[in-house]
Amino acid sequence: MLDILRDNWTLLLIGQYPHGPLGGIVLTILLSLSALAMAFPLGILVALARISPYAVFRTPATVLVYMVRGIPLLMVVFWVYFLVPVLTGFPVTGFVTMLCALVVYDSAYLGEIIRSGIEALPKGQVEASRALGLGYLRTMIAVILPQALYNVVPSMITQFVSTIKETSLGYIINVQEISFAADQINNRLLTKPFPVYLILALSYFVLCYALTQFARYVERRVTRKRAGQRPRSRVASAAAIADALPAKN
Repeated sequence: MLDILRDNWTLLLIGQYPHGPLGGIVLTILLSLSALAMAFPLGILVALARISPYAVFRTPATVLVYMVRGIPLLMVVFWVYFLVPVLTGFPVTGFVTMLCALVVYDSAYLGEIIRSGIEALPKGQVEASRALGLGYLRTMIAVILPQALYNVVPSMITQFVSTIKETSLGYIINVQEISFAADQINNRLLTKPFPVYLILALSYFVLCYALTQFARYVERRVTRKRAGQRPRSRVASAAAIADALPAKN
């Protein structure tokens, strides 16, 4: 196994780059980060739509969340793979296809994570803000979302771990992430599939375990910070935020 690592570590790490396309672990992380970054604002919109009092926003968001979370990611990959070229009239690369599929998938999950963070906050936060004259949008942006997003950071890191594992499905559409690189090594060696895929499994484990431990560390810090804060009245907290906001013209 050490011989396989010594001879093929660059392929596992960066693929064929710089003499070919970027791949391996670097592409896996790049794909995951890009998908999460693009899905994050969409997740906020989904969360706000899910808790909206207006059915015109709440119903489509609810349908999207339940539909995406109720089907395998593989189906989303296939839909994007065949639908995007039809809609755009241009062929798309495997990387773009997988990125679009992950953005759709992650936006639904992030939306639920953020919604749970919002609903976990005391109702008095909204009531105090509205009593001070803040509108719904200003209340959400200045009072509710900052607290909710801070509280769900560990869950978002966990979602990032899941996204890293989900990128392995890009193998079926020739995205040259780490699973694709391992398959190339196995096709070259032919007689050593067990050590090759053991290296692949260990690579995923080390990467995901490190991120999981980081999520636990962040969660402990968030918990300690919340426990160490001096309790303040909800009205006073909202008033302090309202004073920091720019005055209306």
